[in-house]
Amino acid sequence: MREPPHGTVERWAWDYVVADSLDAKLSPPPVPEAWEPAIVPVRRLEAPGRPHELRVVSKSGKTRGLAAPSGRARALHTFFHHELQAAELMAWAILAFPETPRDFRAGLVRIALDEIRHMHLYAGQIARLGFAIGQFTVRDWFWERVPRCADAVAFVATMGLGVESANLEHTASFAARFREAGDEEGARVQELIGREEIGHVRFGTRWFETLASALEFETWRLSLPSPLSPMLMRGKPLHREARRNAGQSDRFLDELEAWQPDSPGF
Repeated sequence: MREPPHGTVERWAWDYVVADSLDAKLSPPPVPEAWEPAIVPVRRLEAPGRPHELRVVSKSGKTRGLAAPSGRARALHTFFHHELQAAELMAWAILAFPETPRDFRAGLVRIALDEIRHMHLYAGQIARLGFAIGQFTVRDWFWERVPRCADAVAFVATMGLGVESANLEHTASFAARFREAGDEEGARVQELIGREEIGHVRFGTRWFETLASALEFETWRLSLPSPLSPMLMRGKPLHREARRNAGQSDRFLDELEAWQPDSPGF
């Protein structure tokens, strides 16, 4: 696979995905202004570089109780790694879908930078609790699934309208749980990231509507790469206000909430 030329956005994306140091993941160089010329090859990187601090396992345990600082740090460490994978996959999509509009790919850059900033927030919270990046195992769950997306429609269906939409519920849920544990600062960080995720979901909504003509539940469901399903793309209860602010209609949300894998017609 031919590497992108130096000094381009594509090269920045390539270098970010393949970087294998924690510093490079947390503090990449500024994004260049130049893009590659009009004729750009498809580049689908198969896996990211992994800093030695991150111990990747094939299966991770469920998040434990949050009453103890160690439990909250473990949860935050998982969230940190989710943000890292999201940043990498935004960069991955820049390389995988060069035929998409420039505005779309520029939006992926902006979201990647947001995810990196979120990584710093989580790292700071982990340190506040007396722990460090690498003290808990991680799982490359997103990387095991998202690169199966055949096109940009599937990608925004999976990331913007799937994983990031579900995070609207998860951040609200964990904010409440952190607050219940007496960790107000941790709760506020969850709420901040949840608010910023609305813009990412809105980006996914906009581009799914643009690339797939309309946001219809069934069209979205069928765009998810197997074996992903709507079950994994929602929390309970749905954060309807945040999802509406991100452009999802009540009809879409009603169908999402009601969907079950054994429902007739699905």
